[in-house]
Amino acid sequence: MAIAVQKAIDIISNLNINTNFEIIPIENALGRICAQEVIANSFLPKFNNSAMDGYAIIYANKNNELKIIDTIFAGDNNTKLLEENTCIKIMTGARVPENTSAIIPKEDTQELNDNKIRITQNVKEFQHIRYIGEDIKKNDILIKIGDEINFSKITLLSSQGYSHIKVFKKPKIVVFASGEELKLHYQKIEDHQIYNSNTPTFIARAKELGCEVTFIGQAKDSIEAIKELINNSLDADLIITSGGVSVGDADFTKAAFAELNFETIFDGIKIKPGKPTVFGKIKNSYILNLPGNPLASALIFELFGKLIVQKLLGSNEIYPNYILSKIDQTFKTKKGRATIIPGMFNGEYFTVSQNRSPGMVSVLSSCNSMIIIDEEVETIEKEKLVKILPINWKFLSTIEKDFFTHE
Repeated sequence: MAIAVQKAIDIISNLNINTNFEIIPIENALGRICAQEVIANSFLPKFNNSAMDGYAIIYANKNNELKIIDTIFAGDNNTKLLEENTCIKIMTGARVPENTSAIIPKEDTQELNDNKIRITQNVKEFQHIRYIGEDIKKNDILIKIGDEINFSKITLLSSQGYSHIKVFKKPKIVVFASGEELKLHYQKIEDHQIYNSNTPTFIARAKELGCEVTFIGQAKDSIEAIKELINNSLDADLIITSGGVSVGDADFTKAAFAELNFETIFDGIKIKPGKPTVFGKIKNSYILNLPGNPLASALIFELFGKLIVQKLLGSNEIYPNYILSKIDQTFKTKKGRATIIPGMFNGEYFTVSQNRSPGMVSVLSSCNSMIIIDEEVETIEKEKLVKILPINWKFLSTIEKDFFTHE
């Protein structure tokens, strides 16, 4: 029995998945999900240092002529203190003398005879001093378990001397095709045949989302042939198929899974397109059976498959996030079932794709987002706010939000 969209989201978000980890160099960790809590080993800055090339002074002496008594370069271990009416030339990043109460930029001074300077601009006490721990404090939590590692996280890791990081292993995804009426893109076809575009789509999208993906072939139209591919895939975290999940006489996929003790998690979603979507598992492998229609299967994967992948990745960002936008035209739909509408978001307006039949393959190549219309909606007036869910990039949240567009 088909379930509501929110119920499907709840089921996926509450999956209890044991994700294994590995330890890798931080340079190889881009896009990976952190499997450890990263704690700051030291303060940053580690010592009070100068934010400018200039002169370290005692603030009370700012109106006096100051004698230059030393020079400190970045990296120097110089512990010299300032004396009354003196200054020390200092470079950016250098440790400041302990009794420094301001740094004067070089351009705010006038050089005098006898190795002295005069300050020519107003001075604020403690200006241009970077104090110990003002950026990072020792024992701060820098990265949480489930955070995705990007370039800025690499910055944090390297600043604290981390050379390696524990990350969750990439989930293993297996994709196979069924249905002899479809041919793979590298096969020769007759005039009455068509290419299978779904399988390459899922392979490419799963790779984009950070998975290790394996294609194991196309099954003939028989239960035994499909069972053979399933049995060969049960080392995977997720098996993705499309077609064979409706009620047609030649749909063998569902029957093949049933003979292998398939545990149904949900069978059908109250959404269009894509109602005949099945999710379940055999042993430790999850299975996502998507509709055969190309647009329907791609949109369902964007809404639900992406969440499954996020769970398998170990990410703490699993919930759909959205951007508020105006719709550029009045849009009408039928009540009764949640509806996925693909379109183009230009930063201000969302334009509904005019072509969106479930069997089309060209639609998403000219779309970058979608909206999910609540089942009670019949009309969205021009200029009304809608909630944009990106397609071409991940925009997810740790917090569950209502991503439906309502009247």
